[in-house]
Amino acid sequence: MSLEIVDCTLGNIDTFLVGARTVERVAVTSDAMAKRILRLATSRGDLGIRLEDTRLRDGDVVYADNSRVIVVAVEAEDLLIAAPRTVAEAFELGHLLGNRHKPVQVWNERVVVAYDPLLEELFDARNIPFERERMRLTEPFRHAHAPHSHGDA
Repeated sequence: MSLEIVDCTLGNIDTFLVGARTVERVAVTSDAMAKRILRLATSRGDLGIRLEDTRLRDGDVVYADNSRVIVVAVEAEDLLIAAPRTVAEAFELGHLLGNRHKPVQVWNERVVVAYDPLLEELFDARNIPFERERMRLTEPFRHAHAPHSHGDA
């Protein structure tokens, strides 16, 4: 296969009819899920992905022919999952992570951030309860790009 370019997903492997075809899983990072243009290396060559209105998700089928189906497999990531006990602790945590420009996700009152040994030390020093876990993200971390300053007004 030479460079093939696809502009949409064909569904998700959970509901896609594979039949006798071989399933090839191509690993991507969660950051890659946020990209509109992506190049994936497959067993038969590179596959270009150019998406307009959608983003990749774990299990998306990006290519299928008579013999194989290519599926996106999001890699597991090392994460810190903090569980602030009070609103004040949640604000402190938000301030600490915001000052470090760390993208976060919030899951059921828990704050999720990519693993960083300095953050782990900081959570320990501030007595903020957390767990370190390796898991697949269903959504990529998003960076907020709003103008701001750290000085006095």
